[in-house]
This record gives sequence, C-alpha cells and structure tokens, in this order.
Amino acid sequence: MNKKKLFVIVALVFVLFLGGAYSLYTHFAEEIAPQQLQTQSAQNENSNAEDKGDDKILAPDFTVYDADGNEVHLSDYIGKPIVLNFWASWCAPCKMEMPDFQEKYVELGDEIQFVMVNMTVGRETMESAAEFIDEQGYTFPVLYDIDSDAANAFGAYSLPRTYFIDSEGYAIAQATGTISGETLQYGIEMIS
Repeated sequence: MNKKKLFVIVALVFVLFLGGAYSLYTHFAEEIAPQQLQTQSAQNENSNAEDKGDDKILAPDFTVYDADGNEVHLSDYIGKPIVLNFWASWCAPCKMEMPDFQEKYVELGDEIQFVMVNMTVGRETMESAAEFIDEQGYTFPVLYDIDSDAANAFGAYSLPRTYFIDSEGYAIAQATGTISGETLQYGIEMIS
C-alpha cells in the first residue's frame, strides 16, 4: 500500500512540475520571442555572406527551382524586402510556423517577397512538398532546393530557418527554429 501512495505522490509532483514549467514557458516565451532574432552582423563569422565593411552583410545568391523546373535566384527578388524561409514537409516545427507565414503573405505579399525554400533532398521530393502545400491551402510561393545550393549558401542545415533580407539584398536578421507570428512581424519590421 505504501508503494502505491508513494507512486501517486511522485506522479502528482511530476504533473505539477510539468504544469508549472509549461506556465512559465508560455509566460516568458512572449517576452523573449523578438530576442529569438539574431542580427546578421553578429553571425558574420559563421556566414558565407560577403561583408561590405559597414556591418551590413550581403546575402549570398543561390539557385533554386520553381514547380515547373525553371531556375530562380535569390537576386531575382532584390528590390523588395525578403523573408527567406527554409522548410520541409516532414519537419513538424516547420509546419507549426507556416500558418503565420501564410497570414503575413496574404497581408503583405505585395510589399514583401516571401521566398519559401523547400529542402528538396533526402526524404523530401517536389511531389511530397507540393502535395503538402496543396493540402494545407497555402498560397505563398514555394521554391525547391534540389541541389542544396541555397542551403549551402546560407549554412541552413537545421530546419526551420528564417532570414530577413532588406530591399538592397543585405541579410539583416535570422532565426533558427520555429518562430511565432510576433517574431515574424518583428523581423519584417526590421527590413521594411
């Protein structure tokens, strides 16, 4: 009987601990979200980007492909601010942030270029990615990194990863991992 009571007490303490941890996480996550963004100048030593000497880092160009197999370059989008996101359909954290990207694309798609780069290597195919996008009803433009050119240019080896690039092509900030709608908006404000 004592073992059962001990088990119940330990289980109850564990549940309370998890509940408290969750409450603290949700409370502090809102305050910390904008801090998730790192400025590119702080990431200079880890970047393949070209430094122009004034703490601005020119985003490296790359080649990806549209759904029809046409080459697309990041430099094609220079002239408007760019939100560059690396994702895959098998990536649960990527899926979590996509509704926020869709919402911002619908709201700001004429002012901001959304460049959603699918990591089309390994277990991802163009077909599986396109099927996921269609099933979810997303309308933002999707490009496919079938040669890992974009991933190599940006060192994007973990997903999701988001970069905020100004209209002149300078990488201003980046975030690794799932970002909230608030963080996405903060990044957009940094490049607008």
